[in-house]
Amino acid sequence: MKILLASSEVHPFSKTGGLADMVGALGKALAAAGHEVGIVTPLYRGIRERFTELRATDHRVEVPIGDARVAAGIAELQLSKRLTVYFVDQRDYYHRLALYGDNNTDYPDNPQRFIFLSKVVVQLARDLPAGPFDIVHVHDWQLGLVPALLRSEAHRTGWHSPRTVLTIHNLAYQGRFAGGGFGLTNLPPAFFTPAGIEYYGDVNCLKAGIIYSDFITTVSPRYAREICTEAHGCGLDDVLRARRARLAGILNGVDYDEWNTHRNLHLRHPFSLRKLAGKAATKLDLQRELGLPARADVPLFATVTRLADQKGVDLLLAVLEEMLATNLQFVILGSGDPALQLGYQALAERHPTKAVARIGYDHALAHRIEAGCDFFLMPSRFEPCGLNQMYSLRYGAIPIVRRTGGLDDSVVDLSENVQLANGIKFTEFTSRALAGAIRKAHALYRTPKILARMRKNAMAADYSWNRTTIEYEQVYRQALA
Repeated sequence: MKILLASSEVHPFSKTGGLADMVGALGKALAAAGHEVGIVTPLYRGIRERFTELRATDHRVEVPIGDARVAAGIAELQLSKRLTVYFVDQRDYYHRLALYGDNNTDYPDNPQRFIFLSKVVVQLARDLPAGPFDIVHVHDWQLGLVPALLRSEAHRTGWHSPRTVLTIHNLAYQGRFAGGGFGLTNLPPAFFTPAGIEYYGDVNCLKAGIIYSDFITTVSPRYAREICTEAHGCGLDDVLRARRARLAGILNGVDYDEWNTHRNLHLRHPFSLRKLAGKAATKLDLQRELGLPARADVPLFATVTRLADQKGVDLLLAVLEEMLATNLQFVILGSGDPALQLGYQALAERHPTKAVARIGYDHALAHRIEAGCDFFLMPSRFEPCGLNQMYSLRYGAIPIVRRTGGLDDSVVDLSENVQLANGIKFTEFTSRALAGAIRKAHALYRTPKILARMRKNAMAADYSWNRTTIEYEQVYRQALA
């Protein structure tokens, strides 16, 4: 098949979270499986300087945004024989300090930025020499208008447009903006109805994708079930239930070329299932790097996350004050809500020999934290898939997770299967439940035989893209049918 992926961020070029990891890895996996794959994404500030092999092309696009016309160049990078990334070079929209906003505030012109990107995807799907494409696979609200735009273009011109697949990475982010801005889409008025992209008077980009795509996926089976309920549907559960026959949950895979423990540029001490000495050495190195006492006998807990309520880091902050009175260490790497950033920094200042807060994101340090810690904390309110728990499994860090979304799908608790257990789960989103899970981990650390078996199960878990790719191929065939 010829497949065109479109995403607002793609690792290793741009990233704020798991969306970038997933799209970058999916493109590689599909190409390795023999498909011809293109990826469309913005040329953000700094990409050209970091990837000097990227080249400008003669291909230019110009599309209407309301009454204006906006143009862009297209740069490309051939990643492999069957995989090409197409970068949309529009400096006014994408040459900025951040991808979506500054100082915890969205850019006010985000509707224009991502309507433009969606329209460019439609034009490239039609005009790229690599086409014609069988499938256009778009991700999250930023590209949610693509299926509607493709349908409108096909109706207007008679073009036999590609089939469309939408992947919802996080239903809570929907790309809503005032209905008065509908004209920016240049779609016919018939699209702006409650049966279309209108949502309580607003434009809802994610709803548009749900309504007009040929197939919808989410990033875990449990999340696919959860978003069809009122509790987790974020106001779109009725729309999703109406399309349930065309909705599937596919657990994300992990790019083990990057997230591995034996040929990793970010890790000084390789280790494996049979040779764990390198993990112990990595822990001691990490403790020294962070300014913590280098002690093998103290369990090291960690999290690498966005500092947002969704991630349960507010709950974790409340629990840690009590937990740090016991014999443990904790490190957090992340950024986000300013109040949470200050809260974790203050915690670290109160417990300088037990807690460290690194604000920001450091990809190499994330690898060292995952590899060096004993337990990895993900107490999420909801988690569509989650990738860090899968990274921690491969790195021999026991994940502590709440039973929700992809966390529940990918981690096995002792209460579920003693022989296959690889993590610790709790159910209620309460301080008491999280504290209980941390106490279980503390007890587990003092039971080396059980800990060793769980670590072996964790490192043997296979969440590679081989399985995931097969499931996406099945979805593409259903969309084409």
